[in-house]
Amino acid sequence: MIKISRDTPCYYLTSVAKERLPVFQTSKIKQIVCKSLDEARNSANLLLFAYVIMPDNIHLITDSSKNISETLRYTNGITAKRVIDYLKENNFTSSLLKLRQETKSRNYKHSLFEHHPNAFTINNEETFMQKVNYINQNPVRARLVENAEDYEFSSARIWRKKTLDVEPLKMDIEKIQWREA
Repeated sequence: MIKISRDTPCYYLTSVAKERLPVFQTSKIKQIVCKSLDEARNSANLLLFAYVIMPDNIHLITDSSKNISETLRYTNGITAKRVIDYLKENNFTSSLLKLRQETKSRNYKHSLFEHHPNAFTINNEETFMQKVNYINQNPVRARLVENAEDYEFSSARIWRKKTLDVEPLKMDIEKIQWREA
C-alpha cells in the first residue's frame, strides 16, 4: 500500500516522441507500449496508477519506489527498445529514418523520445487526482473520442470502474491507501 504524501510521493511523467512525431498512432504500437510499460513495472517493481498513450506522447503516474531518472530509464528505455525493434522487424524504413540520430556511445542509432521528459513529484491526493483526471481527459481534449472511457489506451475506464474484459494495461489503484475523509 502507498499513501500519497511528501514521504511517499508519486511521479507524473510525460514522455514526448522525438520531434513530436506521431509514433504511437496505431493500435499495434500502442499495444507494444502497454506491454513495455507492464514489463517495466515488473522489472523495476513499479506501481502504475494512471496512463494514456497519445499519438505523440505518453503520460504516466507511478510510485516513487525508484528515483525519477531510474523510473524513466525503465519505462522509456524498455518502450523505446520494443518499439524500435518492432519498426526494424517490420521494415518501417521511413519511420526509422525519422527517428535516426547520430550514433551514441552505446551504439544507439535511433531515438524514440525527446531527451528532456517532463517529470515531477506529486505529494498530495488533490494534485494526484488532478493529474489522473488530466491524463484520462487528454484524448477528449485532443478530439480523439467524445468520452474518456471510449479511448482504449488509457486508464479512464479503470478509474471509472468500467473495465474491459482484457485491459491493455492494468493499474495498481487498489494499492493506494487513501486518507480518511
